[in-house]
Amino acid sequence: MSFNFTAMILAAGFGKRMMPLTKSTPKPLIDINGITLLDNSINFVKKLGCNQIVVNSHFHHEKIQTSIYKRKLIEKDNIILIYEKDILDTGGGVKNAIPIFANNNLIVINSDIFWRVENLIDAESLINSYKINLLPNLLLVNKKNAFGLKKDSGDFVLDENKISRFKKGDEIIFYAGLQILNKDIFKQFSEDKFSFNIIWDFFIHQKKLCGHIMQSNLYHVGDIQGLTIAKRLVS
Repeated sequence: MSFNFTAMILAAGFGKRMMPLTKSTPKPLIDINGITLLDNSINFVKKLGCNQIVVNSHFHHEKIQTSIYKRKLIEKDNIILIYEKDILDTGGGVKNAIPIFANNNLIVINSDIFWRVENLIDAESLINSYKINLLPNLLLVNKKNAFGLKKDSGDFVLDENKISRFKKGDEIIFYAGLQILNKDIFKQFSEDKFSFNIIWDFFIHQKKLCGHIMQSNLYHVGDIQGLTIAKRLVS
């Protein structure tokens, strides 16, 4: 069985929490010590072996388009950019791109994470888990390993390898911005605009949403504070 992956990088948001930096620059093109968030994400999924990369955009689309065009001239990467006239949210954005995916298996990542080499082992462990169970798998991170995330409540709970929703008093675990799933999953959802939370809750109800907790640190760059932390700690 072939396990080629397409990677989709979610880059269509407005980046409002990064204002005023994002007034004229889309968040994926924010620079962290010499590399943009978008280039960092592209480099990361290439190291994971993805043979096709899809990026969606909306806000300052033309700037993201120029950045990718320049990269493709130099690196010859197989990157396809999709413009969303209207933002379709996370789940809807991926569903909209399905016709161009070359592979059934998808790695979907957020463009506001600054990925590092040590994160590769965790991502590869997630891929290996997916190969065994063929169920949607989410990368998770404990609060103590999550830099730039200051929430007082978690996203999920992990029991063995099955995910359920966080309840007050549970250990604080966050979604780490990377997941693996099969594109056929989207056939079960008729909406055009929807959040991945709809998909996750659907599989949680069936006890079929799996997860892996990172052993490495995660750097979330969702606001100015997160950007400052990343610039200080990332080398």
